[in-house]
Amino acid sequence: MAKILIITGPEFEDVELLYPYYRLLEEGYSVEVAAPWKKRISGKHGYSVEPDKVLAEVKPEEYIALVIPGGRGPERIRYYARDDAVRIVKHFIENDKPIAAICHGPQLLISANAVKGRRLTSYPGIADDIRAAGGEWIDKPVVVDGNLVTARIPSDIPYWMREFIKLLKGG
Repeated sequence: MAKILIITGPEFEDVELLYPYYRLLEEGYSVEVAAPWKKRISGKHGYSVEPDKVLAEVKPEEYIALVIPGGRGPERIRYYARDDAVRIVKHFIENDKPIAAICHGPQLLISANAVKGRRLTSYPGIADDIRAAGGEWIDKPVVVDGNLVTARIPSDIPYWMREFIKLLKGG
């Protein structure tokens, strides 16, 4: 069974992690969650997840795709496990594997120097960061640029997952 990795940290946006997690399981993928540590982490709205792995343990070559939910999770990952996150994101970028990032998720793409020359969207509050990193920020519910599928906010999730699943299925 093909495996998909979700990377997250404390104060993730609950629905941006849980919706793709269950939607991808529904499609028949195996989904694993990795975080800076193995203990249970909580989202912004009270949901929590028990990570399957610590980011340091992740072997990205075992996964066909990557999902990066938003909220404060990406910022927390940058603080607690930046080098591991950058290593993981770079693997997916360099091997042209599908990546779905939403809200503040593109912060990890910025840390991995993966937005220069790319078209993407995000939470509007980090649009300047994307532009400063050389990306083109577009204010649309979903933007697809090659292997990268990005969205802005929770209400964009249906469009984000529709395009990501299309990409996973080869088109």
